[in-house]
Amino acid sequence: MNTTSIGMPAFPEAAREALNNRTLRGNLRHATHTIRAKRARAVAEVSDWAELREAGKRIKDHTLAHLDRYLEQLEETVTAAGGTVHWAADAAEANRIVTELVRATGESEVVKVKSMATQEIELNEALEAAGIRAYETDLAELIVQLGEDRPSHILVPAIHRNRGEIRDIFRTKMASWGRPAPEGLSDDPAELAEAARLHLREKFLRAEVGVSGANFMVAETGTLVVVESEGNGRMCLTLPETLISVVGIEKVVPTWRDLEVFLQLLPRSSTAERMNPYTSMWTGTTDGDGPRAFHLVLLDNGRTDTLADEVGRQALRCIRCSACLNVCPVYERAGGHAYGSVYPGPIGAVLSPQLRGTASEIDASLPYASSLCGACYEVCPVAIDIPEVLVRLRERVVEGGPAVRNGNRVLLRPAKGHAAERAAMRAAGWALARPGVLRTGQRLASRTRGFRPRTLPGPGRAWTATRDLPAVPAEPFRDWWLRTRGGKDDAR
Repeated sequence: MNTTSIGMPAFPEAAREALNNRTLRGNLRHATHTIRAKRARAVAEVSDWAELREAGKRIKDHTLAHLDRYLEQLEETVTAAGGTVHWAADAAEANRIVTELVRATGESEVVKVKSMATQEIELNEALEAAGIRAYETDLAELIVQLGEDRPSHILVPAIHRNRGEIRDIFRTKMASWGRPAPEGLSDDPAELAEAARLHLREKFLRAEVGVSGANFMVAETGTLVVVESEGNGRMCLTLPETLISVVGIEKVVPTWRDLEVFLQLLPRSSTAERMNPYTSMWTGTTDGDGPRAFHLVLLDNGRTDTLADEVGRQALRCIRCSACLNVCPVYERAGGHAYGSVYPGPIGAVLSPQLRGTASEIDASLPYASSLCGACYEVCPVAIDIPEVLVRLRERVVEGGPAVRNGNRVLLRPAKGHAAERAAMRAAGWALARPGVLRTGQRLASRTRGFRPRTLPGPGRAWTATRDLPAVPAEPFRDWWLRTRGGKDDAR
């Protein structure tokens, strides 16, 4: 995967800075609570939501189990419809392919519809290095780009900004990217949206190259699908002469019938709508209608490595709805930037360490960026058991072990800083496997409970800094059981 924010500190340190920002916390609290309340109402309207959720899970699992077959079918159908398919093993290869395709057109500008895959590979930076300027057209992405910022949410990348901050960004930055903001621009949402519309319209009308992602790809017909709420995506998909779509290989679905399930799950889980205002679909090229050239770049970038993990692969079911972010107590307080990835929140905590590995400080800390409360699993429309994957990744960080990297089986070394945790777990495992030792330890703890410290020493100090040590009972459960009716029943 790319190196976005890999040099940043571990999650606890990055989150600590966010926790001290009251404006950020207020923005996040208001936005996440509003979105999740609307989502709950939208989901409650569907009587068979549980069945839809199970269907989405099964379709994704089936597709991932036969991903090679469906990707080959997709290549055949896209090619038959007039498109060209490119395969990119990693970010560098994807960026090279897109850069060469843009250069071949002779253009030095591209317009983009929101695409997390292009953010993942840092396509904008690669194009800029080649002398090509990329213009984001999604309103939230435009705010992030003008503010020289990074996305902090999957659905609403500028969720950490309030109206006043957006107004100031438009006033000071729009002119350097094109049409300036209107004089006297206020923080009224309608005025901000109109300023963005006027700024982007001139770019749409002159753009010859568009770059997109896709929410889904239908192997049966070679159709790509983008859902959005503003209409900017449709402008990017239809006006340019050349369209380049960069899409992760996990976004394929087998048939149109399968697509129907996700077009019910996604809008209610993300924007809390019965359907998205704009659902754009295109299949190859058609004379006199839309782009004359279509290129599909299928991106791996760690996905087949993730697929090799029987537990972790379920993260590839993700349809990028962001429901897990909006219910996560950790994300609500820390925000998206602390995760050091384009994928923040609970899904980022399980996806980024699998795509990028756990060698860096930030990625080794992400599996711990969770309370394991399970709220993320409850709202996930494709039933990704994020807590299960988090525990799996924590084990990998602490113990190391076998994994797949770049298609090769490797033996990972344990991450630094977890020696005490490994020793404690091994000691606990040894004691729990020996009933006599466990019994002696329990009785010793009960008899010395008056000497129990309020805080733990050494590495345990961080744990007890925010938690009370549980009280030690006057007698072990085993002794209580023998002393009560339970023990007498056992004797009989």
